[in-house]
Amino acid sequence: MRVDLRFIAEMIEPGTRVLDIGSGDGSLIEHLFRENGCDARGIEIDMAAVTHAVAHGLPVMHGDADNDLSQYPDGAFDYVVLSRTLQAVERPREVLRQMLRIGTRALVSFPNFGHWQVRWRLVMSGRMPMTRTWARPWYETPNIHPCTVLDFCELCAQEGYRVERWLAIDEAGRKSPWRRYLWLANMFGEQALFLLRKA
Repeated sequence: MRVDLRFIAEMIEPGTRVLDIGSGDGSLIEHLFRENGCDARGIEIDMAAVTHAVAHGLPVMHGDADNDLSQYPDGAFDYVVLSRTLQAVERPREVLRQMLRIGTRALVSFPNFGHWQVRWRLVMSGRMPMTRTWARPWYETPNIHPCTVLDFCELCAQEGYRVERWLAIDEAGRKSPWRRYLWLANMFGEQALFLLRKA
């Protein structure tokens, strides 16, 4: 399972109701069923991934975060997960609002565009950077709204979301030793994970 998904799974309480948006092949859902006894389900825009998940007995529906979350009732889930998808949606602010309408808590992970390697490569080459986390050329990436850890924190403050927990990690899963200092995590964390709820 991908590194951010492992940390997300650790933050989800056993036996809870979970919606995984952008669930891919359903690996998080399967883990939550097996290890946490959760009532987990997914929504995924890639039909091939949906077919793969359903073929393995996982409850994943075809749909996308920008258009389909409004169809879910208020408070339907304990956790709504958006892993490495925020930067690829058309309306990230609205997606976060919907997540915290239909769920008590939201778990959001995203690659950090403020990481020092991204900054360095942009400064030195004058071109869009490629790193282990940002691994596609600009003309092939689905990312349309890259953000930094500080950008995300500012949006949470504007929207009145309470950050219950956050992590900055690298691709190997090592936690940032600077977790008390957002500006350092913004510089050295390759990706970030936030557990949110309404204030």
